[in-house]
Amino acid sequence: MSIVVRLDRVMADRKISLNHLSEKVGITAINLSKLKNERVSAIRFSTLDAICKALDCQPGDLLEYQKDE
Repeated sequence: MSIVVRLDRVMADRKISLNHLSEKVGITAINLSKLKNERVSAIRFSTLDAICKALDCQPGDLLEYQKDE
């Protein structure tokens, strides 16, 4: 099983840059980039909450479960 991060897709839909989202959320652009590129193993609910508020989306818009084949 794996969780796929769809932050890049939601950001593109909202036409928001990584730097602008970083400013709105209060998280460094480096940490958001790591999340966007799936180089993290965990995310705090407070971070997820802040991203969802900034992007006006649901957690399910950002995270997707995919079964391993």
